[in-house]
Amino acid sequence: MIIRKLSIIVPCYNEEKTICTVLERILQINLDQNLLKEIILVDDCSTDKSQVLIADFISKNQTAEIKVVKHKNNMGKGATIHTALAYVQGDVVVIQDSDLEYDPAEYNRLLKPISDGHADVVYGSRFRGSDAHRVLFFWHTIGNNILTFWSNVFTGLNLSDMETGYKMIKTDILKSIRLKEKRFGFEPEITAKLSRIKNIRFYEVGISYYGRSYNEGKKIGWQDGLHALWCLLKYNIFSRS
Repeated sequence: MIIRKLSIIVPCYNEEKTICTVLERILQINLDQNLLKEIILVDDCSTDKSQVLIADFISKNQTAEIKVVKHKNNMGKGATIHTALAYVQGDVVVIQDSDLEYDPAEYNRLLKPISDGHADVVYGSRFRGSDAHRVLFFWHTIGNNILTFWSNVFTGLNLSDMETGYKMIKTDILKSIRLKEKRFGFEPEITAKLSRIKNIRFYEVGISYYGRSYNEGKKIGWQDGLHALWCLLKYNIFSRS
């Protein structure tokens, strides 16, 4: 597969402390093989200064390919991805959270299995490799392991981190999937639906993880974990479309 452009979807909801740093880091990264990159930022009805800061950043970086779309109501991470896909023009898509937990400097690591012709989907695993990982929540790790385990039981995959925020997928494959989940249920839904594509090639690469605490703005909670468990059942057993 010839890759000419990487599309970077950036969901944003009340991330005034980090959004400009994330955008700056995306612009700074030089992709292997001189690939182009485009940023599709979806503001999920932020109520802090995110919108103002984004507008100011774009005015100072007018040569960058950045598309901003705004939701009139807060709809969730999954919904931002649904919205962004309508604007994607690249050959490969990566999802970049706007909270600095994931480092854009690792795009080339995720791209390599795809550009080398081995992979259609690459997940960045926080549990493989020897890169830096912030030590935070024991029960979050247990919950992640449970969700990943049951996802693997249903899909037949051997992922180590189904819930990772770093998912890189060929655009034509991602656009062929009918996505429904509007919030964090996106992760188990997309994994279940990708796994059913004939001859799909999954890869994982180890990534660093700079997790943040709730005091620093972390949003996902135990309710999201329960909903993710329901989505595992829903998209693997009850509703496979």
